[in-house]
Amino acid sequence: MPLQSRTQGRSRAIPVFLTIGMALFVAGAMAWLATAQVAQKPLSAAADKDVLTDDLQRSLRLDTYRIVADSGAGRGEVIYFYKCWMCHNKYTKGAPYLQDLYQRKNMVSGAPVNDDTVSAKIKEGGPGMPAFRASLSDADIADLRAYFHSGKCCVEGENPPASPWYRAKTQKWPVQSGLTGGATGVVRIASGDSPEGVGVQLVAPNGVRTTVYTNAAGKFEFPSMQAGSYTLRIPTPVPFKPYRRDAVSINGATKVEDIVLERVANSDNLPPSPELESQLSSAEVLWNVPGTGEEKATFQRYCSGCHSWQQVFRNRFDEHGWSLIVDRMMHFSGTAIAVRNRAMSEPDPEYTLLVNWLSRVRGPDSQDAPRRVFPRPRGQSTRVVVTEYELPQQLLALHDAAMDNQGNIWYTSHKTRYVGRLDPKTGIVTEYTLPLTPGVMPGSHHAKVDKNGIMWISENWAHQLNRLDPKTGEVRQVLIASATPLNAPSFGNFTLDAEGYVWDARASRVTKLDPLTGKVLKEWPLQTTQSYDNLISYDGKFWAGGGPANWGNTVEMLEIETGKWLNLNTGAHFATPKRGGFDPFGNAWFGGADGALIKLNAKEARIEEFWPPTAPHPYTDFYEAMPDKNGEVWAGVLHGRQVVRLDPKTERWHVYQMPEPFAYNRRTVIDASTRPVTVWYVDYNGYLVRVQPLD
Repeated sequence: MPLQSRTQGRSRAIPVFLTIGMALFVAGAMAWLATAQVAQKPLSAAADKDVLTDDLQRSLRLDTYRIVADSGAGRGEVIYFYKCWMCHNKYTKGAPYLQDLYQRKNMVSGAPVNDDTVSAKIKEGGPGMPAFRASLSDADIADLRAYFHSGKCCVEGENPPASPWYRAKTQKWPVQSGLTGGATGVVRIASGDSPEGVGVQLVAPNGVRTTVYTNAAGKFEFPSMQAGSYTLRIPTPVPFKPYRRDAVSINGATKVEDIVLERVANSDNLPPSPELESQLSSAEVLWNVPGTGEEKATFQRYCSGCHSWQQVFRNRFDEHGWSLIVDRMMHFSGTAIAVRNRAMSEPDPEYTLLVNWLSRVRGPDSQDAPRRVFPRPRGQSTRVVVTEYELPQQLLALHDAAMDNQGNIWYTSHKTRYVGRLDPKTGIVTEYTLPLTPGVMPGSHHAKVDKNGIMWISENWAHQLNRLDPKTGEVRQVLIASATPLNAPSFGNFTLDAEGYVWDARASRVTKLDPLTGKVLKEWPLQTTQSYDNLISYDGKFWAGGGPANWGNTVEMLEIETGKWLNLNTGAHFATPKRGGFDPFGNAWFGGADGALIKLNAKEARIEEFWPPTAPHPYTDFYEAMPDKNGEVWAGVLHGRQVVRLDPKTERWHVYQMPEPFAYNRRTVIDASTRPVTVWYVDYNGYLVRVQPLD
């Protein structure tokens, strides 16, 4: 079946209003955040003292729903995606679908459908719907109404909206691959603070952003880049005021004008403004809000894998509203289909604790205290170049990245039918649409390339494996057997062995499958109901996996030829090994949701945990860990802004800080053809990231 190949995005929608649910947790910003003052013109060091960020700050645009448009139906679509989709999509078994809302005579309550009644319902909620009066402003609700009136509501992942930030197709501009030899300069801090570890960014005409970091003397050096005009800025400048200069001419080793930064405040206590909080990582936000260790640990455990914590804390709901949201998160199975898996009468102390805590720290009248940020990188951790690539469409809910035989980077979309291929040399993306399965939510999960250059892509909700031939654009789909109903998570984290066979681990067994038929060729018993990942060793002799994604404590390794198992666990301690890979020495590595990189030491038959020095917070967690060809292990701090690098032999860490306050990395791709290695990941928030250490 042919696929559509595209190099330019188009517009689409994704939903809003009445009942909500997990979408709130996946969601957006508070009402007053949506109306915050944001710079609409270039800023300099002498800019308006009240402006705390510039309009290139991706995190603030996400928090104010302005990643597609500044107002109107386009912005309303983004609000709907973050606030309402989870309960009002066409696959859910709960709230009404809203596609023809304004064609109806009456709402479910019996009230007539008009702008006033729709607005009132959104603000006041109901028995099964949180009240949004403290989380959405009148302007937000007006944009939601514009989205409903536009006729675009409510396409489900079929045609995502175009990104205004993707310009690589229309603004041809080569992307650098080197590490040094470009523009240089100095950052000075007016107050006398150390200038070390400050990120400095150049934005090219094609929208690609390149960031380097200052050393102890405040000096920075960019890679050699195409001569031309760039925007020079400080990404996420907190605790400093923004600095931005447009039309900066760069030609070779240009010496740019000194950058002088001023502090936002005269102490480390920062005003609790929405602009500043948008520059904090999830871990920083959690560290700053009130609460006991038990409350925060419970929150970390139950909200660790699907979305950032910023999206939770930028909502304001009363106890009724939070009770509905936490109930949807904890007591229902699946993502789109809302099927209760726990009786309402069954006691749940963790549920009660979370509802009470969130109602206290994020109620309609909760007051925020001053904020503090974590330290900037120092020493060797400043020696890195980070490049961010824009993608043609927004609201993709990006999941995994993969590299093909030509060095292109592929990405999957967890909530749409789109997958894409990035050319790192140009930033140009070619998109492919996977065929829709009637009645099933579109969305892909993992991607692997075989020795012939064929891409294999799993569909989590449709339980299918897609064989995509990039040369012809043809796709073949194979249904993978599952006891789980469609539209609920199932077939996702497969892997391929050297011969091209598929490995999966569900239903208490490891299976080897024929990729063209889905037929089980061989199977082995698991010690748990599933492994969250499937790892094959370099020599193809061993399979390894961890326990269930939601706070398991098991790891295991299978000698494939003999069927011999090494089964280990961490007892009462939930290490939660999630995804990972084998190192060249036969050890399996996993990212741990409890904050450690986890090694299954095959030779000594034991579990080892390595804890990173990501000071000063206890809220580090990992979704995955990936060893490189040298045995060093890489991972993104899931709710932080760091990518870590561990040398297990010396236990030496590098902690590289990302330009935006995210490192939402679910699958690390390592290009071993470069020295040092080049690391890639796709951020859930909508862009691809390349990390190039200098040594």
